[in-house]
Amino acid sequence: MKTLHKVERYVLLVGDVFFLYISLYITLLLRYAKFPDTDILGYHLLPFSILFIFWVISFFIAGLYEKHTTILKNKLPQIILNTEIINSVVAVLFFYFIPYLTITPKASLFIFLIVSLVFIFVWRLWLFERVFSRWNNEKKSNAILVATGDEMKELEHEINSNNRYSIKFVRTIDVSVHSAEGLRHELAESIAKEGVSVVVLDLKNEKVKPAAEYLYSLIFSKIEFIDVAKLYENIFEREPLSLLHHYWFLENISTSPKVVHDLFKRILDITLSIIGGAISLLFYPFVYIAIKLDDGGPIFIEQERIGKSGKLIKMIKFRSMRKRNSDKGIWLKENDTRVTRVGKFLRKSRIDELPQIWSVLKGDLSLIGPRPDIYNLGKELESAIPYYSIRSVISPGLSGWAQVSQDLPPQSLEATKIRLAYDLYYVKNRSVILDIRIVLRTIRTLLSRSGM
Repeated sequence: MKTLHKVERYVLLVGDVFFLYISLYITLLLRYAKFPDTDILGYHLLPFSILFIFWVISFFIAGLYEKHTTILKNKLPQIILNTEIINSVVAVLFFYFIPYLTITPKASLFIFLIVSLVFIFVWRLWLFERVFSRWNNEKKSNAILVATGDEMKELEHEINSNNRYSIKFVRTIDVSVHSAEGLRHELAESIAKEGVSVVVLDLKNEKVKPAAEYLYSLIFSKIEFIDVAKLYENIFEREPLSLLHHYWFLENISTSPKVVHDLFKRILDITLSIIGGAISLLFYPFVYIAIKLDDGGPIFIEQERIGKSGKLIKMIKFRSMRKRNSDKGIWLKENDTRVTRVGKFLRKSRIDELPQIWSVLKGDLSLIGPRPDIYNLGKELESAIPYYSIRSVISPGLSGWAQVSQDLPPQSLEATKIRLAYDLYYVKNRSVILDIRIVLRTIRTLLSRSGM
């Protein structure tokens, strides 16, 4: 079974593009008071198609293709409206300042902006939700969840409280409270009574293995089996730490290079670090003056951090903390007095990280990858959290999947475990497409000034 949020993302994308073109057609119909012929359509198709590409990118940046559970429905109209306003500004600039692609009369553009706003609102806030939810409710299958741990409870809550999924858990069996024989009996009884067609279970659990022969016989009854770790990963886009064992890492984590992906990343790292590094130099005089006026201390700090394969690397940042506390590797607290007044702004805007761009050019860092820990803190975390060092099998990055996915910065042991779950997901699934998603989410984070 494919989890629905991936299908949802593609349906939203196709729907957005479809209604943008429908809006264009309606615009031409209104503007010329007749059905547009091939000449009129051809005249408008190229410039608007190019514009639509930029619009879809802005939808990505705004998070309109992410899981709906990450966007509160009462905030969705405002997000769409803000995005449409930005898109309108882009459209005006596009058609007024690029003569080759401009259109006349300009009235067509303003009619389109109004029509497209109406269509996108209707599509996003009414049509999609009703069609998708109704389709799901009609196709929902009864399922049993067989696992243990916090991730099991999290998965059950997500599936059963959300109409986006095509299954519902009618029974949850906690493996930890049953013997192997008791588990087999519980499974047989539940499947017979509940009309179950899907079983989600921890296939690697020792108590589940004795039931394999019985489960095998159910294949001929058209029962579908799904590994709970794969389902959890697919839905939450992070790894279920309590379900991972050494064999999972042997199966899923490889240090072998991914040639296409690694080449793409290095080209991107070199290109953007040169451009970004040159642009960042414009900030240096202002940061220098601000820090000197604030507390008169040094502008930069040099930190020892953990790089690829556990290698020690040195990174330079603009100093945002008082000199004695700049490199202790101790988690910050809210309103931490160690952070200077200027430092609060530098950290919030991420300007303090601009000097790290040169580490990207050097090759110690990548633009995308798990964030590198301060060396002493990283070693403590490796001792406290199982498998923590695995996140260092690839190059660390300025931004990563955890940074754009996790609501809070990892300033506690529990939050750091969640960060590890996201980092492991990236290490396992890293690709050009995932990197692009991280870049777009990072842009959104910077624009919203919500960065850590």
